[in-house]
Amino acid sequence: MRRRLLALAALLSGALVGFALFRRAGGGRRERVDLYYEDGSLVSLNDVEGAALLEIAREALRAPA
Repeated sequence: MRRRLLALAALLSGALVGFALFRRAGGGRRERVDLYYEDGSLVSLNDVEGAALLEIAREALRAPA
């Protein structure tokens, strides 16, 4: 029983490490705009589609508080 738990823990740890490496290799942080509508729907725009909105967001983040 203890051996199975150890094997399961090793498998889960390997999966987490693999996922982390996959995210890092894939660029991880890509800018996007998420538009949430009142009816609960969502539209995600990538950096090309939402370029104008991303620029507005960058300016808002640079503005002093």
